[in-house]
Amino acid sequence: MIVSAEVDGMIYGAQSLKEKRAVLRRVQSRIQNEFNVSVSEIEFQDVWQRTRLGIVTISYDYKKAEQTIQKVLHFIDSFPEFERTDTVVERL
Repeated sequence: MIVSAEVDGMIYGAQSLKEKRAVLRRVQSRIQNEFNVSVSEIEFQDVWQRTRLGIVTISYDYKKAEQTIQKVLHFIDSFPEFERTDTVVERL
């Protein structure tokens, strides 16, 4: 089973693309180190404070894949510099 999430977020403290990318690099690497998922910025690459992350996991068990995505979303919420504004979860 494949479960994906598109996460819109705001990085209010970023005053440049360089600062935004530093925050995103840290968030992405922590997610990848903690969970067995793929994560990438999929939209708004040239906007200072806005981003959209794509997160995907694959598992033999739908329930396990769904739980993994939910854990990742909860983990994202633990970053004070990243505010999750909208999330779309898709099951394939």
